Amino acid sequence: MFDMELFQGISFLKTLSLKQILLFFVYVIAIFFVKWVLLFFLRKWMKSDWSKQRLLPTIHAILNWTTFYGTILLFLFYFSNESWLLSPIYEKDGVEVSLILIIVAIMIITFTSRLVKAFNAHIMPFLYEKFDVDIGLSFTINRLIYYVVMIIALLISFQTVGLDMRAFTVVVSTLGIGIGFGLRNVAANFVSGIIILFERPMEVGETIEIEEKVGQISKINLRSTVITHKGGRLVVPNQYFIEQIINSRSGEKLTAEVKVSVPFGFDSKKVEELLYKAVENIKDKSTPTIRFIALRNSAMDFSVELPLQNDESKDDLESKIRHVIAKVFSENNIELASCINPIHISKSQ
Repeated sequence: MFDMELFQGISFLKTLSLKQILLFFVYVIAIFFVKWVLLFFLRKWMKSDWSKQRLLPTIHAILNWTTFYGTILLFLFYFSNESWLLSPIYEKDGVEVSLILIIVAIMIITFTSRLVKAFNAHIMPFLYEKFDVDIGLSFTINRLIYYVVMIIALLISFQTVGLDMRAFTVVVSTLGIGIGFGLRNVAANFVSGIIILFERPMEVGETIEIEEKVGQISKINLRSTVITHKGGRLVVPNQYFIEQIINSRSGEKLTAEVKVSVPFGFDSKKVEELLYKAVENIKDKSTPTIRFIALRNSAMDFSVELPLQNDESKDDLESKIRHVIAKVFSENNIELASCINPIHISKSQ
């Protein structure tokens, strides 16, 4: 049976006047208005790309912090003379939980989350650079720091508002039963995420091929992994990487390749020289590879390859190669071989 006495203190809402509530919201709107004005003038003032990409996001984050916690502090100071702020809303196992305790618990969780994210973003990179830690390991360390600190913050918050840890254990056990029956996939993805973070079979920044799509791992979460490719983003459940064979392309030399066919009868050496001349200046410090790959009855096939810096530029580079080849062939009166499909006639029985 639900204990209605736990919420006897909720009657404090009746003591608030409409004027007090409206004036409080006016102050809150004023805080957000000041934030908006500051951002407006900062965007007008900042002209360089560096300030817009680096400085402005940092200031925006600081203003968000100030606005959020400023609103909470305004609430505490504005109603500091009200008795209901410290009056217990409910009592559990001898712990009197007031509204201010609930607010403090929320502030502990939110402030800890923001603080840990700022620590990982601005302090840890200096340590990683000093000790030459690669990007994959640094991502794993950041995740572990965040989860451990947030678990501690949650436990402190629960104790602040009088939640019994034994009850918390019962809830976790109940969830475990639910996971066993209905949330097996979620649990499997969660465990797979932990395995990926610790064993590191793949890392952030690594290029992989999944379902004939080549992309770069941009983020590894506990439940899923985000892969960025030229067509957008893929959010892949972590269980997939544990159960399936994944082709890593990071150690592979990626190339752009264009195949060209010319009619049989042209000087093959001249065609090879023209192809080399066409593509040698497309990329600095990159030597093209020209190969005579096939000899057919009516055509000769050549392959042109150039190394890539990343997979994103593959289509663009292949387009440039085709343009310069078309120009050189046109200037030297070299035609492309026609694609003749053989016609098969079957005898009727």
